[in-house]
Amino acid sequence: MHIREILAADQVGFPVLSTLIFLPLAGALLVLAIGDDRRARRAALAISLIELLLSLFVLARFVTGTPDVQFAERRPWIPTLGASYHLGVDGMSVLFLPVAALLSVLVLVASWREVKARARGHNAALLALSAMVMGIFSSLDLVLFFVFWEASLIPMYFLVSLFGVGPERRYAAMKFVLTMLTASGPLLLGIVLLAVAGRESPADPYTFDWLVLRERPVPPSIGPVVFFTMLIGFAVKGPFVPLHTWMPTMLRECPVGIGVLLTGLKLGCYGVLRFLVPLLPEATARHAWLLGALGVTAIVYGALVALVQPNLRRLLSFSCLSHVGFVLLGISSGSTEGLSGAVLVMLNLGLSATGLFFLTGFLQNRVGSSEVSALGGVAQKAPRAAVMFLLLGLAGIGLPGTSGFPGEHLVLLSAYETSLPSLVLALFGTILGAAYVLRVFERVFLGPVTRPRVAAMKDLRPLEWGVVGCLAILVLVVGLHPRPLLEIVGPSAEALARPSGPAVVARP
Repeated sequence: MHIREILAADQVGFPVLSTLIFLPLAGALLVLAIGDDRRARRAALAISLIELLLSLFVLARFVTGTPDVQFAERRPWIPTLGASYHLGVDGMSVLFLPVAALLSVLVLVASWREVKARARGHNAALLALSAMVMGIFSSLDLVLFFVFWEASLIPMYFLVSLFGVGPERRYAAMKFVLTMLTASGPLLLGIVLLAVAGRESPADPYTFDWLVLRERPVPPSIGPVVFFTMLIGFAVKGPFVPLHTWMPTMLRECPVGIGVLLTGLKLGCYGVLRFLVPLLPEATARHAWLLGALGVTAIVYGALVALVQPNLRRLLSFSCLSHVGFVLLGISSGSTEGLSGAVLVMLNLGLSATGLFFLTGFLQNRVGSSEVSALGGVAQKAPRAAVMFLLLGLAGIGLPGTSGFPGEHLVLLSAYETSLPSLVLALFGTILGAAYVLRVFERVFLGPVTRPRVAAMKDLRPLEWGVVGCLAILVLVVGLHPRPLLEIVGPSAEALARPSGPAVVARP
């Protein structure tokens, strides 16, 4: 299917996607230049709120019912290399812009009282990371995408090493960066091979443009090589089983803000959806069994390990690993339902998983630990936190009426149409998910209060209540009325769906 692009000048009259990228970068410099921490915090929050409003403006002006790329911006960048400054969004990416912007706002609000030392550096790094994330979700040139992909490691390293909460935070930061840089080699190799293989003749110029590469079939001889090299790069960042070993350490040691962004923004999954599925359709279809196998393995393995975790942060890390499995299972189906479900599962992670991580951070600030054994009976002292944890936990396992249900429902429906064994294993993983959510809720929030710090703790403060309450409202709104999201995602998912798959946008 030929995909055309609609220029930003035709839709809104100004480069809105570039503004989303460069506004927080300019804001980071402004925050560093302000001498007073209080004024710097307010400036960072104001810039993040403007960023959120701009992303909602993009969503409001987005034209549904078409798979076309919208708000496109294209300028020459490195002509000799074939790289261009090319931005744009479609139904597979536009929803992630407001989610990323919202999380940035909530992270700044949540850290308002907690980060006292070097607050300007903390807020500037968060703004810089927000800019890189917007670039990742907006890039339609693979070189430009790779630049944002790599540049995001810089603010993440400083945020974890300087503002982490664990004794091994510097080790976790270094391990994360080195792991990501190692995975960048195969990813860059795959990008280069894709550009080389897409030429019809040696005399043709190189191009890394997403729209051009979509129309250039990759030779079957080189397609699997490109597929696996790029898949490795995305799998490490995902993370996908078995390349997930960095994640538990990272989420245990990192500050709440980084934990929220790592759990809520699954950039590795987005890379598979954005590049492997549309640019390597034959290789993706040929190796769909592998994606499906990785998916069901992650679903079951992540849930089993989460079931026995003694630490809330580690439990959430393996819970997210299990949900990444649902994303892979949906992608492997190659159907409209499966691809739409994969996007909705990722969006649910941006709401429910991040809310749980916020709550875990709030509890850790009160008792000094995220170990389950340090808690117990919390509901007696913090009933609001207990209600929010239960709601967001049930959303994570796909309870009807919450944001987790539409995506998992579509993924399971696609698994029923493509692989009954995968469906059975995914349902088993769902049962395990309910088991670990209810088990940890019982151990943390129910029962008698036995710890002095729990006995002295207070319920959610107004700022904390606002952060978690905002996510809880969105969880219910999306769960009860998912149709607008499906109207945005559906046409792009249908354009990516394999010919053998269904061609109708499913409505849960």
